[in-house]
Amino acid sequence: MPETYSAHESRVYYVDETEYGQTPANPSMLSVPAESIEPTVNPNNIKLRGVGSIDLQAIKKGLRAPTLKISYPLPSEAPINFLQYAKAELNKSLSVQVLYYKGVFAAATDIISLLHMGCKFQRATVECSVEDVVKASVELLAQDFAAGIAKITGASYADHAGAVPFYESYIKKDAATLERVTDWKWTIENNLKQVPVIRTPNGNVLKYLPHRHRDLTGEVVFEFESKEEFDDVVNDAEFSLEFGLGGTCKAVFTGCKWENAASPTRIEELVSLKAAFVAKTVTIS
Repeated sequence: MPETYSAHESRVYYVDETEYGQTPANPSMLSVPAESIEPTVNPNNIKLRGVGSIDLQAIKKGLRAPTLKISYPLPSEAPINFLQYAKAELNKSLSVQVLYYKGVFAAATDIISLLHMGCKFQRATVECSVEDVVKASVELLAQDFAAGIAKITGASYADHAGAVPFYESYIKKDAATLERVTDWKWTIENNLKQVPVIRTPNGNVLKYLPHRHRDLTGEVVFEFESKEEFDDVVNDAEFSLEFGLGGTCKAVFTGCKWENAASPTRIEELVSLKAAFVAKTVTIS
């Protein structure tokens, strides 16, 4: 029996599905260079009580709800390969495999496989700060979950490397590059709906996972050199924001308005301006 596993003995790989909830045969798995991984499965047990006893009379499984949280730096080799699936317009599902192993990955032993099938992005947050790299934190909901002790039969596993440092990112407001920004982040919230139906078999597994109304929000932190953002709020200005994600990749939010603008001022600190925004649409390309 192996010793407990360490973080360096874990990896995450994904492949898009051609049929919802079905991992393709002989898949070409691509890596997510994760900093943290949190797979969770909740059986949503139904707890039954009745007269005549102070204890539970039965515990029945409910709707199985697998989730997966991943934080990772965008790999410079392929910054948006994984992130693009946060777009509801694609309406794509993924099979995502978390692997724990011993030894060299190519000849790994003592494997524990947690395979999440029918995954869609519930939420994705991307952020960048001075003296850091562009990072993403995502949460996926899955249709089903399987634990195993091997890699996927016939699968190939490829890794993406590199990172996108802050000086290879940028932010534009309409056509103008903003050179006062120290931090930025944005979030896509897809508000997925887990839809089960009464059926046999697999009645405890959801049947559909549709997207609902999407929320697009974010925040930009400026060095306080201008009153422009306050003017935008007063004038109810609408604009677009473009965020550089490495190479030619970018996320463009259109129909943006500032939700609020604030300039916290404290002793012995430089004045900054924090401006939160909401957007109508987004493209990631």
